[in-house]
Amino acid sequence: MVTIVTGAASGIGAACVRRLAERGDTVIGVDLAADVDDQVRALGGALGVVADVSSSAACEAAVGHAIDGFGRVDHLVSAAGIELTAPAHEMDDDTWSRVQRVNVDGSFFMARTVGRHLIATGRPGSVVLIGSINSMMAMPGQVAYVSSKGAVLQLGRGLAVDWGRHGIRVNVVAPGVIDTPLNARSFADPVRIAYYADRTPLGRHGEPSEVASVVAFLTSTDASYVTGAFVAVDGGWLAGELPLTRTES
Repeated sequence: MVTIVTGAASGIGAACVRRLAERGDTVIGVDLAADVDDQVRALGGALGVVADVSSSAACEAAVGHAIDGFGRVDHLVSAAGIELTAPAHEMDDDTWSRVQRVNVDGSFFMARTVGRHLIATGRPGSVVLIGSINSMMAMPGQVAYVSSKGAVLQLGRGLAVDWGRHGIRVNVVAPGVIDTPLNARSFADPVRIAYYADRTPLGRHGEPSEVASVVAFLTSTDASYVTGAFVAVDGGWLAGELPLTRTES
């Protein structure tokens, strides 16, 4: 199987490259990082491509590169994303637009390009979009991010409905508090990370590899009847009520 992973140079994307390569997939990683090829190959992937997913032309070129090199694409994992924070009344146009372009447009452009390829070749395949617990809930200062991740959830559902008849499955994975560079500021704040741990029923943060394992399932034949799903990998965050009071035994 040939799988494209965006956001491949770090965090959840890098973990997906490693996990899918270990499974035996030929993995093409896409990222803005100039050394993405070196990073992807170090993780066991076949190729790294520098591309800005907020550009539809760049997405088409990246997918074309994969097809030219390996003859096909079977799966897409859209993990590229950014989070820029500010109270809604202080957020400027550029910040708002940048978050939407990367998180929403980038997910759509990559999915559309892979979907067109699969439909044209008549082969089934799958797409996994990386959403967030913020697809379903909001925190202060995150209006751009939560709006984008809510859109990613609905994008996944819409694509699943449009493409089901073509044998293309589309699902959304929603990480909770995961130890990634995107969350570096939170992990540097002991008060905040302690709050997150207390707020999470499992009592800890997650690792990128735990998200990658769910992605591996959704891109496998074991998930052959799963499409349009929202799968939270959040330690139970969305199942609890805020605030969560932990009792000691």
